[in-house]
Amino acid sequence: MNRSARAIFGWVMYDFANSAYAVVILAVIFNAYFAGAVAGGKAGTTFHMGSWSLTVPGASLFSFVNALAMGLVGLAAPVLGALADYSGRKRRYLAWAWLGGVASTAALVWVGKGDFWLGSVLFILSSVGFSAGSIFYDAFLPELGHESQAGRISGAGYAAGYLGGGLLLVVILLLKERVPAFDYHHSFPLTALWWLLFALPTMFWLKDRPVDIPAGRLGGYLKIGLRRVRRSLAHFRELSVLERFLLANLIYSTGIESVIRLASIFGAQELGMPQGELVLFFLVIQGTALVGAMAFGWAADRFTRRGALMATLGIWVLTLLWAWQLGLFGNPKGEFWLIGVLAGTAMGGSQGVSRALQSVLLPAGMENEFFGFFTLSGRMANILGMLSFGLVTWITGDMRLGIVSLLFFFVAGMALLLRVDVAQGLEQAERFRRAYGEGGRA
Repeated sequence: MNRSARAIFGWVMYDFANSAYAVVILAVIFNAYFAGAVAGGKAGTTFHMGSWSLTVPGASLFSFVNALAMGLVGLAAPVLGALADYSGRKRRYLAWAWLGGVASTAALVWVGKGDFWLGSVLFILSSVGFSAGSIFYDAFLPELGHESQAGRISGAGYAAGYLGGGLLLVVILLLKERVPAFDYHHSFPLTALWWLLFALPTMFWLKDRPVDIPAGRLGGYLKIGLRRVRRSLAHFRELSVLERFLLANLIYSTGIESVIRLASIFGAQELGMPQGELVLFFLVIQGTALVGAMAFGWAADRFTRRGALMATLGIWVLTLLWAWQLGLFGNPKGEFWLIGVLAGTAMGGSQGVSRALQSVLLPAGMENEFFGFFTLSGRMANILGMLSFGLVTWITGDMRLGIVSLLFFFVAGMALLLRVDVAQGLEQAERFRRAYGEGGRA
């Protein structure tokens, strides 16, 4: 294996490794455990301040803690992006984020019933490690091969992530079945071990490249990060179609991200699904996501990217409406499994087609410049989805209304997407590239 191939393999393996966290902690097991046991489930957790007390449902508390973690990463994103591009030490910062995330994830095993504050702190630390590591990891992509290979390399990482997360769920199910002492609570340090071991090729084979600007002080990186965000915003005057698409993408992706993180909590608390059934449920979602990505990828090439993307968002709308009226056909749990198939198909299709559409509307060479802006705005937008669910569920006491409140993000995203003229966007991107050259610089 030559050096370039080893670097690509090392990069792909980090996606294989850290997707275990995304699946087990964010989407399937810890989220349901936190909302149900740590934060009190439907009865919630009561906070006392003198003679005043406040009770918040567990599902709402999970969404609020999520929003806080996203906000911290979003605020730090411009600095982290600048560190990634200008410090010449991406691997070092990736390693710190990786080890911090692994350690705090392993420590989740100590979080027991009612340990809200300990669980919240450890979850936030692990989430920040996961998200910050992803920023440094993504920044290696442009260095791994020729620009024409970026799509294939990125796709390989994406596929490895689905595979890694799915395989760990299978391992957890086998351990639960064959090892009497194994409990789903033990899946948290197992996830940390998986993340630790399978990221080792990344740390050995990814190498930093020298940079023109030497490492400086944190304040300097903050100025660089904020300057790049301002420059990206200024460029939108000449890339109006890209601006509309990115805004639409931010809005509907907020809905998608929120549904993924809340589905297991919904199944556990609304339908009483045991943890093992929720793991199988998410494995079905993983499998149908792969099918959806391929099917809608073909549809995007055969028809139009925007049309294929609108179709996936239409499926999301149907999914949320059905979840709101679960039991419409007299079999709530059976219907929930069918909703999972629809959601998985829509998830794979919407993510894959969105990335393809973004790639053609973004002028060549501008990926790094927009990196900090994408991360900052994406994290901040996702906060709105978690807060929407949490507040509606808390105020109404009805998790179904909390889920259906996310419908706004899909409908608003579709409305904006209708105003995206792809042909005009391609013309704007080419005109911009000719005027400013690769990278958008004069």
